[in-house]
Amino acid sequence: MKEILNKMTVEEKVGQLFLAHCPYEGAEELVERLHLGGLLMFARNFENRTPDQFRDEVEKYNKAAKIPLLIAADEEGGTVVRISKFPQYRSEPFCSPKEIFARGGYEAVREEATEKADLLLSLGVNYDLAPVCDYTVDESKYIAKRVFGRSPEESSEFIKTTVTAFLDKGLCCSLKHFPGYGGNADTHKGMATDNRPLEIFETEDLLPFTAGIEAGAQSVMVSHNIVTCFDPDYPASLSEKIHKYLREKLGFEGVIITDSLTMLAIRQFTEDKDPCVRALMCGNDMIITSFFEQGYASILEAVKDGTVPMKRLDEAVGKILKMKMSIGIDIL
Repeated sequence: MKEILNKMTVEEKVGQLFLAHCPYEGAEELVERLHLGGLLMFARNFENRTPDQFRDEVEKYNKAAKIPLLIAADEEGGTVVRISKFPQYRSEPFCSPKEIFARGGYEAVREEATEKADLLLSLGVNYDLAPVCDYTVDESKYIAKRVFGRSPEESSEFIKTTVTAFLDKGLCCSLKHFPGYGGNADTHKGMATDNRPLEIFETEDLLPFTAGIEAGAQSVMVSHNIVTCFDPDYPASLSEKIHKYLREKLGFEGVIITDSLTMLAIRQFTEDKDPCVRALMCGNDMIITSFFEQGYASILEAVKDGTVPMKRLDEAVGKILKMKMSIGIDIL
């Protein structure tokens, strides 16, 4: 890995940090100019394209990339389905975790995850921002429709089963939203503060994440909640203390990725100042944002003036490249 990193320019390294919100058109120019590590697809990228047309788009993006891309989507099942909501990709959307389990237990969970991986990979999507590890049994809460919704132990088995099925197919996945959303408000719409004690996290919320890490998940996505028992001053995605806990207490060695820094919670917290340098320095390896051109320029300047040490940049990029290699991407 050191040999590969030594051959990369600073600009190429900085670009690898970004999983950029993909525009409907013109992404190949951005990939080439900014050396992007990956593109995050939304419903708009799939809706008016046939499967063959989408595959052709991905091929164009990868031709523009010196290092092949992570092509990502949020295909959780249930209320968050970027691909299967459209009939040209699947006759019906993938079910929510609760519905799958009710239909046939963990065997149905495994089968659905396998089919999901097959569909995504057939389209050139190699990174599913799933499964959802968050834990709550309160159906009134924002995250409730997206979670497994049973005991922490049963939720852990769901995560283990899903991650194993994804890995068996060669699909990257991301455990989210660390350290656990619980009953918090929607951070797409503003900041949320979680005042629960650490004991609750360690006996409930963290168990599914631990199961996913032990199963081999390549990445963990960090939420934007301010979780006071870890760090009362910063949202999780910008908290050095929370990233340190994930590394040192849970032993996670893969890619830590932010939830989208475009979300209103972060824009409010940073007063619309670019958060990408802080995100990298607190421990994230990869950054999701629609403001990736601004973020790229900010980090590039910070590397050149020494605010971001080359060691931190190489550490993050090395983890991203290892994740790519884990699913057979040729980075040489």
